[in-house]
Amino acid sequence: MTNVSNEPERRRPARADSFIELIGLEVDDLVEVGVRTARLPVVPGVCQPMGIVHGGVYAAIAESLASHGTGRGVLAEGRVPLGMSNNTSFLRPVSQGSVHGEATAIHRGRTSWVWDVQMRDDEGRLCATSRVTIAVRDEQPR
Repeated sequence: MTNVSNEPERRRPARADSFIELIGLEVDDLVEVGVRTARLPVVPGVCQPMGIVHGGVYAAIAESLASHGTGRGVLAEGRVPLGMSNNTSFLRPVSQGSVHGEATAIHRGRTSWVWDVQMRDDEGRLCATSRVTIAVRDEQPR
């Protein structure tokens, strides 16, 4: 697993500035466009006061995987992914081990991609699920 994507250098922030680095998300190497996987070790910094993974962390995992996945499919065409919608449902708390995320594109359109994301604990139990829509737009000149 690696935290560094193969996306063009101009689109990758410095490691110290990366949100996925901040929360400790370990994004797996790309196997195929339309599927992204990652894992997040459960540490105190990603937990809410009750000692379980914060709901916003699940939403962040889902959005990160969907954005990375869409980017892999559109950046080479001069297009950019932009988060548009994220609906995350929490099913089971996680307080130790890791959260394992798998995102699958269910629609890869010209102007949007839609992803289903499942997040599981170390035992493979479904803990959260998300539906994420990523807008695809033409890159604006800087």
